[in-house]
Amino acid sequence: MRQIILDTETTGLEVQRGHRVIEIGCVELVQRRRTGREFHTYLNPDREIDEGARAVTGIADEFLLDKPRFAEIAQEFLDFIDGAEIIAHNASFDIGFLDAELARAGIPEPRIGARAQVLDTLVLAREKYPGQRNSLDALCKRLDIDNSHRGLHGALLDANLLADVYLALTSGQGALGFGDEAVAGEVRVAAELRIVTRPRVLRALDAEIVLHEARIAAIDKASRGACVWRRLETEAAPIAATA
Repeated sequence: MRQIILDTETTGLEVQRGHRVIEIGCVELVQRRRTGREFHTYLNPDREIDEGARAVTGIADEFLLDKPRFAEIAQEFLDFIDGAEIIAHNASFDIGFLDAELARAGIPEPRIGARAQVLDTLVLAREKYPGQRNSLDALCKRLDIDNSHRGLHGALLDANLLADVYLALTSGQGALGFGDEAVAGEVRVAAELRIVTRPRVLRALDAEIVLHEARIAAIDKASRGACVWRRLETEAAPIAATA
Protein backbone atom coordinates (compact mmCIF):
# COMPACT_ATOMS: atom_id res chain seq x y z
CA MET A 1 0.00 0.00 0.00
CA ARG A 2 1.28 3.45 -0.95
CA GLN A 3 0.40 6.33 1.38
CA ILE A 4 1.20 10.04 1.31
CA ILE A 5 1.34 11.94 4.60
CA LEU A 6 0.36 15.49 3.69
CA ASP A 7 0.32 18.91 5.32
CA THR A 8 -0.14 22.47 4.08
CA GLU A 9 0.40 25.97 5.37
CA THR A 10 -1.88 28.78 4.21
CA THR A 11 -2.24 32.56 4.26
CA GLY A 12 -5.26 32.24 6.57
CA LEU A 13 -7.94 29.89 7.81
CA GLU A 14 -10.81 30.54 5.39
CA VAL A 15 -10.56 29.24 1.85
CA GLN A 16 -13.93 30.85 1.09
CA ARG A 17 -12.37 34.29 1.63
CA GLY A 18 -9.68 33.66 -0.95
CA HIS A 19 -6.88 32.47 1.32
CA ARG A 20 -4.18 30.49 -0.47
CA VAL A 21 -1.70 27.67 0.07
CA ILE A 22 1.85 28.86 0.75
CA GLU A 23 3.58 25.55 1.55
CA ILE A 24 2.99 21.87 0.78
CA GLY A 25 4.83 19.00 2.46
CA CYS A 26 4.40 15.30 1.64
CA VAL A 27 6.12 12.15 2.93
CA GLU A 28 5.74 8.82 1.14
CA LEU A 29 5.12 5.51 2.92
CA VAL A 30 5.00 2.13 1.21
CA GLN A 31 3.82 -0.83 3.27
CA ARG A 32 3.94 1.44 6.34
CA ARG A 33 7.63 2.25 5.80
CA ARG A 34 9.21 5.55 4.79
CA THR A 35 10.68 5.39 1.32
CA GLY A 36 12.72 8.58 1.61
CA ARG A 37 10.67 10.24 -1.14
CA GLU A 38 9.22 13.63 -0.25
CA PHE A 39 7.45 16.45 -2.02
CA HIS A 40 8.03 19.95 -0.65
CA THR A 41 7.53 23.41 -2.02
CA TYR A 42 6.80 26.98 -0.94
CA LEU A 43 4.32 28.94 -3.07
CA ASN A 44 3.72 32.54 -4.00
CA PRO A 45 0.06 33.16 -3.06
CA ASP A 46 -0.23 36.55 -4.77
CA ARG A 47 -1.70 37.96 -1.58
CA GLU A 48 -0.60 38.91 1.91
CA ILE A 49 -0.35 36.42 4.75
CA ASP A 50 -2.61 37.05 7.73
CA GLU A 51 -0.82 38.10 10.89
CA GLY A 52 -1.97 34.96 12.71
CA ALA A 53 -0.65 32.66 9.99
CA ARG A 54 2.63 34.58 9.85
CA ALA A 55 3.06 34.16 13.60
CA VAL A 56 2.39 30.42 13.45
CA THR A 57 4.57 29.62 10.43
CA GLY A 58 7.24 32.31 10.60
CA ILE A 59 6.87 32.76 6.83
CA ALA A 60 7.12 36.36 5.62
CA ASP A 61 5.46 37.76 2.49
CA GLU A 62 8.85 38.76 1.11
CA PHE A 63 10.16 35.20 1.38
CA LEU A 64 7.50 33.96 -1.05
CA LEU A 65 7.93 36.58 -3.78
CA ASP A 66 10.30 34.45 -5.88
CA LYS A 67 8.53 31.14 -5.22
CA PRO A 68 6.45 29.36 -7.91
CA ARG A 69 2.69 29.79 -8.22
CA PHE A 70 0.59 26.71 -7.55
CA ALA A 71 -0.26 26.25 -11.23
CA GLU A 72 3.45 25.84 -11.98
CA ILE A 73 3.85 22.85 -9.66
CA ALA A 74 0.32 21.41 -9.89
CA GLN A 75 1.16 18.53 -12.24
CA GLU A 76 4.27 17.52 -10.31
CA PHE A 77 2.22 17.50 -7.12
CA LEU A 78 -0.55 15.41 -8.71
CA ASP A 79 1.96 12.93 -10.11
CA PHE A 80 3.33 12.48 -6.60
CA ILE A 81 -0.03 11.79 -4.93
CA ASP A 82 -2.04 10.07 -7.68
CA GLY A 83 -3.23 6.59 -6.74
CA ALA A 84 -2.05 6.82 -3.13
CA GLU A 85 -3.97 7.10 0.11
CA ILE A 86 -3.68 10.65 1.44
CA ILE A 87 -3.28 10.96 5.21
CA ALA A 88 -3.74 14.37 6.79
CA HIS A 89 -4.62 15.82 10.19
CA ASN A 90 -7.94 17.67 9.98
CA ALA A 91 -7.95 16.59 6.35
CA SER A 92 -10.96 18.68 5.31
CA PHE A 93 -8.87 21.83 5.86
CA ASP A 94 -5.92 20.76 3.69
CA ILE A 95 -8.03 19.07 1.02
CA GLY A 96 -10.39 22.05 0.81
CA PHE A 97 -7.50 24.42 0.15
CA LEU A 98 -5.84 22.09 -2.38
CA ASP A 99 -9.11 21.54 -4.24
CA ALA A 100 -9.50 25.32 -4.50
CA GLU A 101 -5.96 25.68 -5.83
CA LEU A 102 -6.48 22.93 -8.40
CA ALA A 103 -9.70 24.54 -9.59
CA ARG A 104 -8.01 27.95 -9.81
CA ALA A 105 -5.21 26.38 -11.87
CA GLY A 106 -7.74 24.98 -14.36
CA ILE A 107 -7.06 21.31 -13.62
CA PRO A 108 -9.81 19.23 -15.37
CA GLU A 109 -10.54 17.13 -12.24
CA PRO A 110 -9.79 19.47 -9.35
CA ARG A 111 -10.89 17.24 -6.48
CA ILE A 112 -8.21 15.39 -4.51
CA GLY A 113 -10.84 12.88 -3.42
CA ALA A 114 -11.35 11.81 -7.03
CA ARG A 115 -7.66 10.98 -7.35
CA ALA A 116 -6.87 9.36 -4.02
CA GLN A 117 -8.49 8.03 -0.89
CA VAL A 118 -8.25 10.39 2.07
CA LEU A 119 -7.79 9.37 5.70
CA ASP A 120 -8.13 11.93 8.51
CA THR A 121 -5.90 11.21 11.52
CA LEU A 122 -7.91 13.69 13.59
CA VAL A 123 -10.93 11.40 13.22
CA LEU A 124 -8.78 8.38 14.15
CA ALA A 125 -7.44 10.18 17.22
CA ARG A 126 -10.90 11.28 18.39
CA GLU A 127 -12.13 7.69 18.13
CA LYS A 128 -9.16 6.40 20.10
CA TYR A 129 -8.97 9.27 22.64
CA PRO A 130 -12.51 10.68 22.96
CA GLY A 131 -12.85 13.85 24.97
CA GLN A 132 -9.11 14.58 24.92
CA ARG A 133 -7.00 17.13 23.07
CA ASN A 134 -5.97 15.65 19.75
CA SER A 135 -3.87 18.35 18.14
CA LEU A 136 -0.62 17.24 16.51
CA ASP A 137 1.37 18.52 19.51
CA ALA A 138 -0.94 16.75 21.98
CA LEU A 139 -0.67 13.46 20.08
CA CYS A 140 3.12 13.72 19.90
CA LYS A 141 3.21 14.12 23.67
CA ARG A 142 0.73 11.29 24.28
CA LEU A 143 2.50 8.90 21.91
CA ASP A 144 6.01 9.84 23.08
CA ILE A 145 7.09 11.36 19.76
CA ASP A 146 9.79 14.00 19.99
CA ASN A 147 8.51 17.32 18.60
CA SER A 148 10.88 19.57 20.53
CA HIS A 149 12.18 20.96 17.22
CA ARG A 150 8.71 22.21 16.26
CA GLY A 151 9.06 25.83 17.28
CA LEU A 152 6.97 26.92 14.29
CA HIS A 153 4.55 25.11 12.00
CA GLY A 154 6.02 23.90 8.72
CA ALA A 155 4.36 21.67 6.13
CA LEU A 156 7.22 19.20 5.66
CA LEU A 157 8.14 19.20 9.36
CA ASP A 158 4.53 18.55 10.34
CA ALA A 159 4.11 15.86 7.66
CA ASN A 160 7.10 13.99 9.10
CA LEU A 161 5.69 14.28 12.64
CA LEU A 162 2.29 13.16 11.40
CA ALA A 163 3.88 10.10 9.79
CA ASP A 164 5.18 9.07 13.22
CA VAL A 165 1.82 9.83 14.82
CA TYR A 166 -0.09 7.84 12.21
CA LEU A 167 2.17 4.80 12.55
CA ALA A 168 1.85 4.95 16.35
CA LEU A 169 -1.94 5.39 16.21
CA THR A 170 -2.29 2.36 13.95
CA SER A 171 0.54 0.27 15.41
CA GLY A 172 -1.83 -2.67 15.98
CA GLN A 173 -1.96 -3.15 12.21
CA GLY A 174 1.80 -3.35 12.08
CA ALA A 175 1.84 -6.00 14.82
CA LEU A 176 -0.16 -8.25 12.51
CA GLY A 177 2.58 -8.03 9.92
CA PHE A 178 0.55 -6.46 7.12
CA GLY A 179 3.57 -4.36 6.17
CA ASP A 180 5.53 -7.50 5.31
CA GLU A 181 4.30 -9.57 2.37
CA ALA A 182 5.93 -12.80 3.62
CA VAL A 183 4.33 -12.49 7.05
CA ALA A 184 1.04 -11.44 5.51
CA GLY A 185 1.18 -14.57 3.35
CA GLU A 186 1.70 -16.71 6.44
CA VAL A 187 -1.29 -15.05 8.10
CA ARG A 188 -3.46 -15.78 5.06
CA VAL A 189 -2.30 -19.41 4.89
CA ALA A 190 -2.96 -19.88 8.61
CA ALA A 191 -6.44 -18.42 8.18
CA GLU A 192 -7.15 -20.76 5.28
CA LEU A 193 -5.96 -23.76 7.29
CA ARG A 194 -8.27 -22.80 10.13
CA ILE A 195 -11.15 -22.58 7.68
CA VAL A 196 -10.64 -25.99 6.03
CA THR A 197 -9.60 -27.97 9.12
CA ARG A 198 -12.39 -30.09 10.67
CA PRO A 199 -12.39 -31.64 14.16
CA ARG A 200 -11.37 -35.31 14.22
CA VAL A 201 -14.03 -37.64 15.65
CA LEU A 202 -12.80 -40.65 17.69
CA ARG A 203 -15.44 -43.34 18.24
CA ALA A 204 -15.43 -45.58 21.32
CA LEU A 205 -14.22 -49.17 20.96
CA ASP A 206 -16.68 -52.02 21.61
CA ALA A 207 -14.87 -52.94 24.84
CA GLU A 208 -15.09 -49.33 26.02
CA ILE A 209 -18.85 -49.26 25.30
CA VAL A 210 -19.34 -52.45 27.37
CA LEU A 211 -17.44 -50.96 30.33
CA HIS A 212 -19.41 -47.69 30.00
CA GLU A 213 -22.76 -49.54 30.05
CA ALA A 214 -21.71 -51.56 33.08
CA ARG A 215 -20.69 -48.39 34.93
CA ILE A 216 -23.97 -46.63 34.09
CA ALA A 217 -25.97 -49.69 35.19
CA ALA A 218 -24.13 -49.76 38.54
CA ILE A 219 -24.80 -46.05 39.13
CA ASP A 220 -28.47 -46.47 38.16
CA LYS A 221 -28.88 -49.41 40.56
CA ALA A 222 -27.16 -47.61 43.45
CA SER A 223 -29.31 -44.50 42.92
CA ARG A 224 -32.49 -46.57 42.53
CA GLY A 225 -33.16 -45.41 38.99
CA ALA A 226 -32.07 -41.82 39.53
CA CYS A 227 -29.05 -41.92 37.19
CA VAL A 228 -29.23 -38.73 35.09
CA TRP A 229 -27.28 -40.26 32.20
CA ARG A 230 -29.73 -43.19 31.90
CA ARG A 231 -32.71 -40.80 32.02
CA LEU A 232 -31.21 -38.71 29.19
CA GLU A 233 -30.72 -41.85 27.12
CA THR A 234 -34.38 -42.82 27.65
CA GLU A 235 -35.62 -39.35 26.66
CA ALA A 236 -33.42 -39.25 23.55
CA ALA A 237 -34.55 -42.68 22.30
CA PRO A 238 -37.96 -41.55 20.88
CA ILE A 239 -36.27 -38.66 19.06
CA ALA A 240 -33.73 -41.01 17.47
CA ALA A 241 -36.52 -43.39 16.45
CA THR A 242 -38.43 -40.69 14.56
CA ALA A 243 -35.34 -39.14 12.90
